Amino acid sequence: MSLITPESVWQLQEALQAKAKREPACRFHSLYDKLYRKDVLLHAWRCCRANGGAPGVDGVTFQQIEQGE
Repeated sequence: MSLITPESVWQLQEALQAKAKREPACRFHSLYDKLYRKDVLLHAWRCCRANGGAPGVDGVTFQQIEQGE
């Protein structure tokens, strides 16, 4: 599996960075709509999974999620 950032995620990162550089006083008050994009979540999942991702505060592991527990 390749951990190369998908083009769509890369474009989002570039757009956010460009806006921040263009308008230094700008504050990103809500990024949830960006975070919950399927491509962003899938890339994050793959990166964390490849890194051995530890369970979160709820103690649920990747294995448990993948098994549907």
